[in-house]
Amino acid sequence: MTDALLAVDGLTKTYPGVVANDSVSFSVAPGEVHALLGENGAGKSTLVKMVYGLVRPDSGRMEFAGIPYDPATPHAARAAGITMVFQHFSLFEALNVAENIALGMEDPPPRRLLARRIREVSEAFGLPLSPGRRVGELSAGERQRVEIIRCLLQDPKLLVMDEPTSVLTPQEVEILFATLRRLQAEGTAILYISHKLEEIRTLCDRATILRGGRVAGVCRPREESVRSMAEMMVGSTLQTPSREAGAPGDAVLGVSSLSAASAGPFGAGLKDVGFEVRSGEILGIGGVAGNGQDELLAALSGEVRTARGAVTLHGVGIGHCGPGERRRLGLLAAPEERLGHAAVPDMSLTENALLTGAIREELVDRGFLRWNRAQSFAGRIISAFDVRTPGPASAARSLSGGNLQKFVIGREILQRPACLVVNQPTWGVDAAAAAAIRQALLDLAAEGAAVIAISQDLDELLEMSDRFAALNGGRLSEARPVAELTVDEIGLMMGGAHDLAVESAAS
Repeated sequence: MTDALLAVDGLTKTYPGVVANDSVSFSVAPGEVHALLGENGAGKSTLVKMVYGLVRPDSGRMEFAGIPYDPATPHAARAAGITMVFQHFSLFEALNVAENIALGMEDPPPRRLLARRIREVSEAFGLPLSPGRRVGELSAGERQRVEIIRCLLQDPKLLVMDEPTSVLTPQEVEILFATLRRLQAEGTAILYISHKLEEIRTLCDRATILRGGRVAGVCRPREESVRSMAEMMVGSTLQTPSREAGAPGDAVLGVSSLSAASAGPFGAGLKDVGFEVRSGEILGIGGVAGNGQDELLAALSGEVRTARGAVTLHGVGIGHCGPGERRRLGLLAAPEERLGHAAVPDMSLTENALLTGAIREELVDRGFLRWNRAQSFAGRIISAFDVRTPGPASAARSLSGGNLQKFVIGREILQRPACLVVNQPTWGVDAAAAAAIRQALLDLAAEGAAVIAISQDLDELLEMSDRFAALNGGRLSEARPVAELTVDEIGLMMGGAHDLAVESAAS
C-alpha cells in the first residue's frame, strides 16, 4: 500500500528448530484497525515484537510513515510513534497510577502536571482514572486503563494491542471499544491481536491471517463469520465441542463454610463458600478477576489448607491434606498462571510432567526417578493434545502460550482425576486450541469425572457448564442450572447482587 502508515515486507525470524516468521508482509493504513489472526505459535507475538523493537528480524524490511524503519529498542519504536499495550500488565501494584505511568514514559513531566494530564486524557476518552490511587486496589479493567492512558499520553500514530480484552467484563469491553473507535476517528492506527473472533468482526477493518509463521490470507472480518475466520486460521474444518446429555451421578467434591485469607494484600479472601459438584457434571464459576478465583483454586488444590471438613472428596474430609495427598486421592488442579505456577519455565516438558504426575503415573520408585516412564508420559500429552513442540526435551518457556496451556491441561486430564479444578482453561488460546481444551473437559465429565471450570469467559462457561455460580468479593453465589439463566441474571450474580438475580429469575 503506497499510503500505508506501517509497511512490513518479507520479515523473517528463526530460532533454533523453529521458523517463527517466514517472509511475512502486510500493511496498516492510518486510522485503520488491523487484526493479526492465527493459532498459538503462528508467529503473531514475534511479529509485533519486531514492530515494537523487542526482537530484531533476520531479514526483511519495514517502513513507517514513508521512511525506513528498523527499531533496535522499544525506545526507538516509541520515538517513531508506536506504543504497545501488552497482554500481561507491566505495573507495580504498590505504586499509584501516576507513578506507574511515569515509569513507562521516556520523559515524564513533573508529577503535578502529569496528574492533571492523566485526568484530562482519561476523562476525554471515557476512561476515568484517579492519579493517586494505588494500582493494587484497581480492578483488571482499571489496570488496563493505566496501560492505555500511558500510551495515549505519548500521542501514538500506531497503537499495538495484544489480547486487550482477556480480563475484562462485557461492560469494560464496550468502554474499550468506544475508546479505540475514537482513536481511529482521530487517525490513530491500531494493530489488534485477539483470539475472540466476534470482537474482530465488530472492531476491525482488515485482518492478516498467519499460519505456521507465514501469511495465509487477508480478509475483511465484517464480511466473514467467526467459523470461517477460525477455519482460515487452522486451515481445516473447525469442530464444535459437544457432549451427550446425561444425568449427574453422586456428589464427588463438597465445600462447606470455606473461608480463607488472601495470600497477597490485593486479593479477595474467601468468605463462607459452599457448593458441591457431582460425577459427570461441570460447574462453571465466573467473576471479574481478583474476586477470589486464585484463592479458591489454592484452597481446593491443597496449596492452602483449611479445616478438615471444609473440603470433602467422596464424603471424606481432606481440608487438612496437602497437594500431593489430594492428587493421590484424585483431586487435581490446573492454575491460571501457566508459566511459573503450572509449569517451571526452564524445566523440560518431561520434568514438568513429572512434577504433578509423579504420584498417579508412578514416575518415582523408592526415591528414584523413572525417567523413561516420565518421557513417555510427556510424549503422550504432546500427542493427545496436539502440543506443537519438537519433543519432551523442550523447555516449557519455548512453547507458545496456547501450546503450553494444552500441555498443562492435558497433563492433568491424562491422570484420570475424580475431580479436576481448572482456572482460566483457555486464557489467551486460539479458537482451535480452545475448542480442543473444552472438548477434552467435556469428555472428562462424560467419563464420570467432576469438573470445576473457573473462568472470566462467560461464553466458555455457558457452552460447557451444567450449573453456574459467580464469585464476587470472595463470596460465591448459589449455583444455578445454566439453561435457566439469562445474561442479565449472570451480570447481577457477577456484580454481587445474588438476591436480585434470584428475584429476577422468580419474576
